[in-house]
Amino acid sequence: MFQTFTTTARPELGPPRLAALRAQLAGAGLAGFLVPRADAHQGEYVAARDERLAWLTGFTGSAGFAIVLPDVAGVFVDGRYRLQVRDQVDLDAFTPVDWPEVKPGDWLRQHLTGGEIGFDPWLHTGDEIARLEEALAGSGIGLRPVSNMIDAIWPDQPAPPLGRAFAHPDALAGESSAAKRARLAEDLRRAGQRASVITLPDSLCWLLNIRGADVPRNPVLHGFAVLFDDGRVTLYADPGKFDAETRSHLGDHVTLRPETALVPGLHSLQGPVRIDRSTAPLAVRMELDDAGVDWVWGDDPCRLPKACKTGAEIAATRAAHLRDGAAMVRFLHWLDGAAPQGGLTEIDVVTALEGFRRATNALHDLSFDTICGAGPNGAIMHYRVTEGTNRAIERDMLLLVDSGAQYQDGTTDITRTMAIGDPGDEAADCYTRVLQGLIAISRARFPKGLAGRDLDPLARAPLWLAGQDYDHGTGHGVGAFLSVHEGPQRLSRLGEVALAPGMILSNEPGYYRPGAFGIRLENLIVVQEAPPLGDMRAQYAFETLTFVPFDRRLVTLAMLAPGERDWLNSYHAEVLAKIGPLVEGAVLAWLQAACAPL
Repeated sequence: MFQTFTTTARPELGPPRLAALRAQLAGAGLAGFLVPRADAHQGEYVAARDERLAWLTGFTGSAGFAIVLPDVAGVFVDGRYRLQVRDQVDLDAFTPVDWPEVKPGDWLRQHLTGGEIGFDPWLHTGDEIARLEEALAGSGIGLRPVSNMIDAIWPDQPAPPLGRAFAHPDALAGESSAAKRARLAEDLRRAGQRASVITLPDSLCWLLNIRGADVPRNPVLHGFAVLFDDGRVTLYADPGKFDAETRSHLGDHVTLRPETALVPGLHSLQGPVRIDRSTAPLAVRMELDDAGVDWVWGDDPCRLPKACKTGAEIAATRAAHLRDGAAMVRFLHWLDGAAPQGGLTEIDVVTALEGFRRATNALHDLSFDTICGAGPNGAIMHYRVTEGTNRAIERDMLLLVDSGAQYQDGTTDITRTMAIGDPGDEAADCYTRVLQGLIAISRARFPKGLAGRDLDPLARAPLWLAGQDYDHGTGHGVGAFLSVHEGPQRLSRLGEVALAPGMILSNEPGYYRPGAFGIRLENLIVVQEAPPLGDMRAQYAFETLTFVPFDRRLVTLAMLAPGERDWLNSYHAEVLAKIGPLVEGAVLAWLQAACAPL
């Protein structure tokens, strides 16, 4: 099993650890310390060594941060985690804070009249610190870069990860590393820049056509890279991660150096050097300043090219989704037979689903720990079942399963919510509104230049009409055998990057009723040029990549407009046409019934 079910949150350990941190603050003359859920590479997923927020507070969500002051310790979480955080932290020691509604600068002004807040400059971006400094202007509260104060009190902190790096075939990437480096180097030359510092693990993996194993569920390598304006790259990573074959794959124009050589390497650069203020740790800029190296803010040169997948990557991803779709259909057939008999738990469901994916003989890893929420657990948006929370699958409830896989030819992410027995008309109506939102995004045709924030309301409109909504984005970017959450593209109120052909995104509206149920439905989609129409303006549309039936038992047919019903019937016909040849016997019979027209 890739997934484990050990309870990792230990609320009772928070208070003594908090006391130790406060003693560090007093000794350093600091009024507080920032504790992000971040590493020096600013990826969303972190290695065990970098789980500082979880170690201190007990909160294990994938986003959030803490601000520790002498008398109060705020744990800032967004709408996805407001139920989870209260279950995982000692509420006598830590105070959950609704973020981003409550800004950290405003919170600090409320609780302090002055003093310095310490922060580790390797764990915060330039953008992040600049925003906080601006918010604190005139308050008497300042920020001071310091060495990490959690590391100083964490006696058994895990060692840095040493996952094996390996080559990603050019045939799957659709472009050689040399071609990518030449293309991006030309962009640097046009901008008058001599080099760019690359800190995101998925960026350097994409650029060099390599993958790694330093972060759970994401095949990425921890390291830093400097891309020069002549196409050369210096890669700063532990040489022990690279065997002879992978070193040969890197080629003569990629120099491998240990991470300890990064700071001297930065000092030796000739500027101007590009730094991404939204993803690079502030420490990179500070080191360049110390060495007198000219630098400029600019986008990570890999992020947008990486987001716009090549034809080869899209073709490979389609194949991965068909394989994964067949595994999902086998799983849903099994669930429909097993659940009515009773005795199933959330852990049983997660274990079975991983088994169906393993049976493909192509599974590299999960793309994230499977979310399996029965009844009220489904309302916890990023719920992770443990031995302590494992809930029985009972009749007349909803079961939400959000899961994905990493295959060498693609990354998948799919959510389905299923009826166990008869959850009732209200649950079905809510399910139908969520489905209408997914259909609206799937059918969207939109002008070139629109961003995710422009399309996000389409998915919410059916819920808004009923006075309902959800506290997460409608969709995130997805990599090609890379991170399941990939920027800069997203379908969200915060999505400001224009959507472009080749971008893969999730389409996952939801609705959550605390203490009762959760509903989320998710397909992956890819942006494509739309056929000419009307006045021939450039327009885009979405191709659906995921082919797994929705639960027809939860669709309130009277709520669907004719176009919505036609889309759903057409989608199910395509599911049957694509997945039907991959299954047989009782599974095929189940699929035929699940895809029958409404």
